[in-house]
Amino acid sequence: MVNIDKFIIGFDSALRTLTTAAQTVRPVPGNNLPETELTDTEKRLSCALMRINHVGEVCAQALYQGQGLTARNETVQQTLMKAAREETEHLAWTERRIAELGGRKSLLNPLWYSGSFAIGVVAGLLGDKWNLGFLAETEHQVEAHLAGHLQRLPNTDEKSRAIVEQMKMDEASHATMALSHGGAELPLAVKMAMKMGSKVMTSTAFWV
Repeated sequence: MVNIDKFIIGFDSALRTLTTAAQTVRPVPGNNLPETELTDTEKRLSCALMRINHVGEVCAQALYQGQGLTARNETVQQTLMKAAREETEHLAWTERRIAELGGRKSLLNPLWYSGSFAIGVVAGLLGDKWNLGFLAETEHQVEAHLAGHLQRLPNTDEKSRAIVEQMKMDEASHATMALSHGGAELPLAVKMAMKMGSKVMTSTAFWV
């Protein structure tokens, strides 16, 4: 049975994710790099891509909260919370970069959060091996998504690129961690459904 304290912690996490500025312990990647001159087109593209990445981190917070809420094993819960802490740093990095570029966060963040939280709860209820398998597959897909962004970001936007590079390395580490703790390979149909859902989210967040 889920402890009421977990619900309180989860609600508090949701409020902090959606209404307050995220904090980072590690230095922001690329913080010491000079701000380069971007054209208006390049700046708009960088803003849109970093907004998508910020939405991804909002979803990650919600997923991990939902998964941690229903995870049965304490070690699994700790694994999820460790990943969530690093994702909070990603949230802070992308939020800061969006502000530096003069952009805005997605207007649909509450929707992204609530949907991802529900998915996380269901993943946790399926059992720890599937919970961790879902985490691993999520991180594999995010890693591929970030690799695509590195191809699209302007070469001159070194600060954004440094953030995305570090995020990509962290996501790969989270996937490895989940599999090492017993995560199961997800069925192909589930992987494809996850990709389709991600495509809808990223296409919408590019503009809204």
